[in-house]
Amino acid sequence: MFQFLEMSQTDFLVIGSGIAGLTFAVKTAKRFPDKKITVLTKVNTDETNTKYAQGGIAVVNDTENDSFKKHIDDTLTAGDGLCNEEVVSLVVQEGPERVNEIIDWGTKFDKDKDGDYKRGKEGGHSEHRILHHKDVTGNEIERALIAEVSKYKNIVIQNHWYVVDIITQHHLGYLVTKSTPDVTCYGVYALNLQTNKIEKILSRITLMASGGAGQAYRATTNPKIATGDGIAMVYRAKGRIENMEFIQFHPTALHEAGVSPSFLITEAVRGDGGILRNKHGDAFMKHYDERADLAPRDIVARAIDNEMKVNGTEHVYLDCKHMDREKFLNHFPNIYAKCKSIGLDVFEHMIPVAPAAHYCCGGIKSDENGRTSINNLYACGECSSTGLHGANRLASNSLLEALVFAHRCAEDAALHLDQTIIEEKIPDWNAEGTSTPKEMILITQSLKEVQQIMSDYVGIVRNDIRLQRAMRRLDLLHEETEDLYRTSTLSPQLCELRNLITIGYLIVKSAQFRKESRGLHYNVDFPEKSSQLQNVVL
Repeated sequence: MFQFLEMSQTDFLVIGSGIAGLTFAVKTAKRFPDKKITVLTKVNTDETNTKYAQGGIAVVNDTENDSFKKHIDDTLTAGDGLCNEEVVSLVVQEGPERVNEIIDWGTKFDKDKDGDYKRGKEGGHSEHRILHHKDVTGNEIERALIAEVSKYKNIVIQNHWYVVDIITQHHLGYLVTKSTPDVTCYGVYALNLQTNKIEKILSRITLMASGGAGQAYRATTNPKIATGDGIAMVYRAKGRIENMEFIQFHPTALHEAGVSPSFLITEAVRGDGGILRNKHGDAFMKHYDERADLAPRDIVARAIDNEMKVNGTEHVYLDCKHMDREKFLNHFPNIYAKCKSIGLDVFEHMIPVAPAAHYCCGGIKSDENGRTSINNLYACGECSSTGLHGANRLASNSLLEALVFAHRCAEDAALHLDQTIIEEKIPDWNAEGTSTPKEMILITQSLKEVQQIMSDYVGIVRNDIRLQRAMRRLDLLHEETEDLYRTSTLSPQLCELRNLITIGYLIVKSAQFRKESRGLHYNVDFPEKSSQLQNVVL
């Protein structure tokens, strides 16, 4: 009979319930049936960035027409010189086995009438290698993973727990700095949203799988939960953060004034023949890149940004009128339905699209086994920086990365479990001297300011003056918010604001360090690439 530890202690603690966190949980539960795996998520289990992934998962499983070398080369080209080639190679080569596992767990990818998988093609890919489930691939993967998790009684999912900070020697009264050797994670302080109490949860191994940070920007395809919590927590704990200047803007989010998050029009639509046009009807991408509409995302996003500025418009158009109706309705039913709901028939009208913050290519620096610079703390998924994406993520590589690294984290954590302990001396959270904030406007208005600062000054195209101005304004918001944090009873809204200010700072500081234009970072004051290839580590 499985014996649970008390809620305040667990063997494995997983922060986040997307593809990375749940895959790790399943693999660990299978290996250690007598150990407890606790998964914390701040809303419902399925409300993750994974759920909103439309396009699919890139994997080489058709060796007649494709090869590992082609996928590796495509990834390195998109990453613009900053990919870790060893990591790219291992992700691409280990990917097929990991994808087969989630198929075994019940994930259903689309097949043709002969029973072979339908494979899409997206920007930057030289071959058709994107497995998909219509235009809701992430939702299908999340569904299958939740079903698989339910089979293991030693996995406990706790919804509506907001993680405030990871616990290190700092909470035992020691001075911890970036140069402190052997900083160790002992667990987390987390706010139970049902009781409104902050509790300590001690763990032997912790996995940060908290997702991205798209909510730092006004226009984003990310759900409201994507506030960069894990990256900010690890930075505060003196962990290493890398390459935060590389924020990927998806070129084609549906343009609806005042609507957030933006509805994503997957890149697979262009892979199937969709054409970008400006207000004059010109198919402009051929003027920017020989790959036209299938150029990598950084190139397409900058081209759209330029067309909007030159023509004084808030969007461009994606033309699908010429595409095969039956094929479109079969592959993109949700896109068709969404457009129809706002009065657009994609076979009669072009779709208004504009770039929106979509993916954070940097994050918590981790090695080939997912280890961070903090002992007993692993990172996986969008919150991590593994070296796969470099300066620009190749489309549909993110789900593959999450699967491969969730497996590697689980394997490595298993080898080190016996070397870890539960640290019993951690103090309870001290909330003395705090009170409920009297005006929520202090939080909500500051959040709007962060998003406006980042969108106006630290977007697709940057310069040094904009970055300096952004930093000064973020410094003021940081000072005001820290005062509020010290004196207020904590709430998710206050914690998310604090984290987003930290994310903004990390993006701006990294952008200031990079004196060149590379991949997703384009600074008009330094338009050329530097001959020195280096990552920015904070």
